[in-house]
Amino acid sequence: MKDTVKKARRWLDERGVAHRFHDFRKDGLDPGLLQGWIDALGWEKLLNRSGTTFRKLPDAQKDGLDAAKAKALMLEQPAMIRRPVIEAGGDVSVGFSADDWQSRFAA
Repeated sequence: MKDTVKKARRWLDERGVAHRFHDFRKDGLDPGLLQGWIDALGWEKLLNRSGTTFRKLPDAQKDGLDAAKAKALMLEQPAMIRRPVIEAGGDVSVGFSADDWQSRFAA
């Protein structure tokens, strides 16, 4: 599990924020759920181009990326999705920032 996800889960646990963890690399990823994230955030924000999985792709797969190609890549190899993806209060975000989360999850 990526360090950022561990930090995020620890932050939520320490503050008693109820959450459900879904490891989409192990537990799978519903195409409709991914499309919802793409609609909310844009595929560019979700696709982790700096990760090892993406960097190891042949150039032919990286060239000419668009929403459809990016979605297919993320469904095929969910490790390419930037994490953590958080759904809360009808809002979707990606990444972890203690300052942002403090205001977002303040009781």
